[in-house]
Amino acid sequence: MSQEIEIEFKNLLSHIEFLKLIDEFDVKQEAFHKQTNYYFDTQQFDLKHHRSALRVRTKNNEYTLTLKQKLDKHILETHQTVSKDIFEGLLNGKTLPSGEVSDHIKKMNIDVKKITYLGELTTFRAEFPYKDGLLVLDENHYLGKIDYEIEYESADYTSGLNKFNDLLTIKQIPVRDTDSKIARFFNESLRNK
Repeated sequence: MSQEIEIEFKNLLSHIEFLKLIDEFDVKQEAFHKQTNYYFDTQQFDLKHHRSALRVRTKNNEYTLTLKQKLDKHILETHQTVSKDIFEGLLNGKTLPSGEVSDHIKKMNIDVKKITYLGELTTFRAEFPYKDGLLVLDENHYLGKIDYEIEYESADYTSGLNKFNDLLTIKQIPVRDTDSKIARFFNESLRNK
């Protein structure tokens, strides 16, 4: 188990903006790696109502259970590695494994037995260093939809925000209100019902 505070800035991109950034930063096709997020909540979206999100991310045959909780302007992430068997059990309705993630969910007075699998989002991601941080280009596939985004991860909120906004200005990309991937997934899911 590990915890970290995530400081990241994100902006949705048009397909043309996405392709232009790939070209301008000379990102090769082989730099993109596939990762899939499997999202969980109760049927009443209790985690969402607590400004939290739960996912398992699969990447390179590793399975990481992550609880994301809003913490001021940041996100507190609690990670727990799980086995393939536990991951497959979660997809088939089994209860969350014991550990820090379950403990934090219980502290929100949410019954972990009511947590259920809701769907998945697959990302093709390229990431590379940029001005003392990490720049990320994502192509996301979920619920029959594709969207594109740029993210910038920084160790400091203020300087990271300034560098990210400068980049958007230089590249003539409008600032767009951009929800997290899980929020976009849930919003699209609700639209499809």
